[in-house]
Order: sequence, then structure tokens, then C-alpha cells
Amino acid sequence: MRQELGYKEKSGQFTKFGQWYADRVQDTQYRNGPWCDMFIAWAADKADLSQYVGEFAWTPSHAAWFMKQGAWTQKPEPGALVFFDWKGGKSYKGIDHVGIVEKVSGKKIHTIEANVDRIWLKRKTRETDKVVGYGIPRLVKASADKLGEIRSTERPFVPAPRVETGQGSPLDFLGTPPALLTAMVLMTVALSLRVTGRRRGTHRRLTWPWNAPTTPEAPPGPALERVTIRAKAAPPEPAQAESRPTPAPAARPARARVPAAAATRHPTSTRRKPYEPG
Repeated sequence: MRQELGYKEKSGQFTKFGQWYADRVQDTQYRNGPWCDMFIAWAADKADLSQYVGEFAWTPSHAAWFMKQGAWTQKPEPGALVFFDWKGGKSYKGIDHVGIVEKVSGKKIHTIEANVDRIWLKRKTRETDKVVGYGIPRLVKASADKLGEIRSTERPFVPAPRVETGQGSPLDFLGTPPALLTAMVLMTVALSLRVTGRRRGTHRRLTWPWNAPTTPEAPPGPALERVTIRAKAAPPEPAQAESRPTPAPAARPARARVPAAAATRHPTSTRRKPYEPG
């Protein structure tokens, strides 16, 4: 850092520190921006201290970061970052400038600052009336080390021991994989027997609880035998039957219809015919 003392920005407010930061965040607008805080980010990166110093280009955000880390104070010390508000305010939101405390002499501080006197990186001696506060990198490091120590001693999550229950019911076996496999095998065997019976021509149905007949049926044995005997007794049909005309049946004489009332009367011998004389 000290070897950079005397650095002067180029035309258009271009600096190598702004160029480095622009490449870092992939934003070209920082190449020609105010570079007091970008110089500190560059120096911290060179010293491999970025995690304790921070990398910022806007000073209010940098001060808020130190506050969040618990590393903000009103007491100066060498190595601290000093934040100024040229209007004399005490809120971090009004911070205009930042530098590095090199030495403390009574109520004065000796600093190294970039972008001072408009174009220079140089040493300055400051009063503390314009100081808003100090960011302490060593406190950030101590907090990080303490956090790492806490994390290293944390025990992993240990599951609670399982509580063994008493002996289960015999019905618990029904939901197990062996029980399901046994049920599937039995169903497959039953369906195979049913299909085999149909192929042999018996057409017998298995008596399941849901299709059992309500009345007893005759055993199928004798009926099947009679069907077989008739089939054997029937003579074989000729290969080619002659087509002969079938004689029409003889006409039967029409029967006289007798009224129902007359059918119930018994005929008598004294009844005269209409063509007999009286």
C-alpha cells in the first residue's frame, strides 16, 4: 500500500484501481468513478485480507457492513478504516470518504487516503470532528474465527432412539409383502384352473362365494353322458344330399266351430231337426 503513495489519477478520473474493480464486478462505470474505497478494496485483495476488510466502492455500504459484523467503533486505532462526513454528520448514510488510519496522535489521526486533493493517493493528518466512525478489520477476523470455532464444535444431528413396541397382532402379516405374494399366486392358480376347464369342453364354473347358486342343481355327469350317446347314435350325414321336392301335406277338412254355450249342453234324443215336419 505504501508503495502506491504518490499515485495520480489519469484524465477522465481513470485509475488502475477503478479498472481493477470494474473487472471484478463486471461493470465498466467504476473505471472512472471516485476511487477512495476502490483503492482500499484493491489493497486488501493484494494482502489477502478481503474477507476482513470488505470490497466496496460506495462508502455508506462499507460502513454498514462493519456495523453488521459488530466491528464498528468510535475509537481510532492503527489499521482501522476511518469514515468521514465533510458536513459533520454522524450517520453512516452521509459518509463521503474513507481512508486508513496509519497512526493516532492525541486527537489527531494520520491516514493514507486515495482520491484526495482531487487526484492523489497520499498521507493526510486529520482532525476527528468530521469522523463518523471506524471500521475495525481485526474485530471482523476475531468474530469470524470465533464463529468457525463454534461451528467446528457443533455436534451433528442425532436421531432419537426408536421405541420398540410389543408383539403385534397375527393380522399384521396380511399387509406384508410375503402375504401379498401368496395371494397373487393363489389367484393365478385359480384362474388357470378355470381357463383349463373351458378348453376341455366341460364348461364348469368354479363355485365362488359370489356366484354360488341359490338352489341345488343336478350333477352334470349323467347329462353329459346322454349328450355323448345321442351324438354317437346319430347316423352320419351324406357328403352330398340330393335335392328332392318335398310333397305338400294333404289339406285337412275344416272343423266346425262350436259355440262355448252349446258345448256345455248334453244332446237329447227328442231334439228335432229343422227339416223334419212338425
